[in-house]
Amino acid sequence: MVENIIFDLGGVLLNLNSNKTIVAFARLGWKEEDWKALSQGGYMLFKSLETGVDDPDQFREKIREMLPGNPSDLEIDTAWNAMLIDFSPVVIDYLNKLKKEYSIYLLSNTNAIHLKRFREIFSNAFGYQLDSLFVKTFYSHEIGYRKPVPEAFLTVLQDASLEPGKTLFVDDMKINTEAASLLGLQILHCEPGTLINCLPGYLENCL
Repeated sequence: MVENIIFDLGGVLLNLNSNKTIVAFARLGWKEEDWKALSQGGYMLFKSLETGVDDPDQFREKIREMLPGNPSDLEIDTAWNAMLIDFSPVVIDYLNKLKKEYSIYLLSNTNAIHLKRFREIFSNAFGYQLDSLFVKTFYSHEIGYRKPVPEAFLTVLQDASLEPGKTLFVDDMKINTEAASLLGLQILHCEPGTLINCLPGYLENCL
């Protein structure tokens, strides 16, 4: 039986398009090949932001050093946030129904700049706060760990006193669901935009 569900955010609940960020940074002076090189060689830059090692100001300064023209904080944030698209009303309606039967949580690899923006996107669209959908939200830059490291999942399990075998973890990345499975959680891998198609059937089979 599933009693608790831990959701990933991007790709599962929040629609993303990373190419929009690539294009936005290109307008600030990066060529696409520069971004690809950064994505491969600059992993620690993003990881440091997403684990809270760097705050937004430190991140912006590092980005600014790589760009011509000394872009403003707003220009950097706007480019960085361009990948954040929207939340499907159908998905959010489904979550509101699910929370009547299950304890639902959120575990997201994210950062303070994105957090502010996707909260705005949600509240502008639905008129209430994203975090109110969940018993509790866990953001990587706040807890200091990003999936798929075990500590990210253990933080949620221990903080919320959840029993792994009665807890389902839903993510669009197999590396994350596989890591969660090793800790005894039930897992469901959903391709981006397919939550409504894959989760109901899984939960019906658990009854």
